[in-house]
Amino acid sequence: MSDASKFPYFSEENSVGAVNARIDQAKANPRLANVMEALTKHLHAFIKEVEPTHDEWMTGIKFLTDTGHMCTEWRQEFILLSDTLGVSSLVDTVNHRSGNGATEHTILGPFHVQNHPVRAHGDTICLDGKGEPLAVWGRVLSTDRTPIVGATIDVWQTNDDGFYDVQQKGVQPDMNMRGMFESGPDGRFWFRSVRPRFYPIPDDGPAGKLLGALGRHPNRAAHIHLIIEKPGFDKVITHIFEPNCPYLREDAVFGAKDSLIGDFRKSTDAARAQELGFQAAPFFWEVATDFVLAPGKS
Repeated sequence: MSDASKFPYFSEENSVGAVNARIDQAKANPRLANVMEALTKHLHAFIKEVEPTHDEWMTGIKFLTDTGHMCTEWRQEFILLSDTLGVSSLVDTVNHRSGNGATEHTILGPFHVQNHPVRAHGDTICLDGKGEPLAVWGRVLSTDRTPIVGATIDVWQTNDDGFYDVQQKGVQPDMNMRGMFESGPDGRFWFRSVRPRFYPIPDDGPAGKLLGALGRHPNRAAHIHLIIEKPGFDKVITHIFEPNCPYLREDAVFGAKDSLIGDFRKSTDAARAQELGFQAAPFFWEVATDFVLAPGKS
């Protein structure tokens, strides 16, 4: 027979206690029990504040069902939903509070893929020939400003039409705007790309439709994605943002940060363009950024 004091009947006033009492603390993973207790507390508080009708509740269930149905091997609609609600950025911020001098993190986004092609310094990641030429220069340093040799730099971005290659299979070349580089003896690396542009997140699914219903735009501020790794250091997932983008303060997924805005410089120097391999372009851009890694387990 159930213990009435241990397993109270469910009521509006005692809803949280009634649900959390069912967790067997002796059998459950302690972290899972803690997470679910907190989730139940805040979820029930939300229901009591909003007081949804049965129809509204079913609308919410359908929204989550549709979100799941929208997921594919290359599109993660739940990540888009998390991004647009600011949850992804908050999780990232909570996990990188240390203030240890490392480059600031920002969200990974839903379009990273594994096994980017390994490229040499100076190679281009732009395989479709579209866009304004850009040379990206970087140094990978430790927090004591010592160069880090042999760090991997995983980079990806949209093409000049505002799409990732996985969004346009058969239209863009495979692995367009993607590459893997390695820092040299002085911690330096460089590659050729194109000036990033703002673009909308996919807004044909539940996450995008929710933005529209809230009067929000779906645009991401113009950026280049990077993951920098080296054994013995904490991995950095970050961006380089274009400073003149109109959506820096309104990035749809709350990923823009002041410290990640790059110093993009436009040039018409023909000799410099030839040196960089941009000889056919009337102008080109350059941006240089230091990436700082903190000692850690990664």
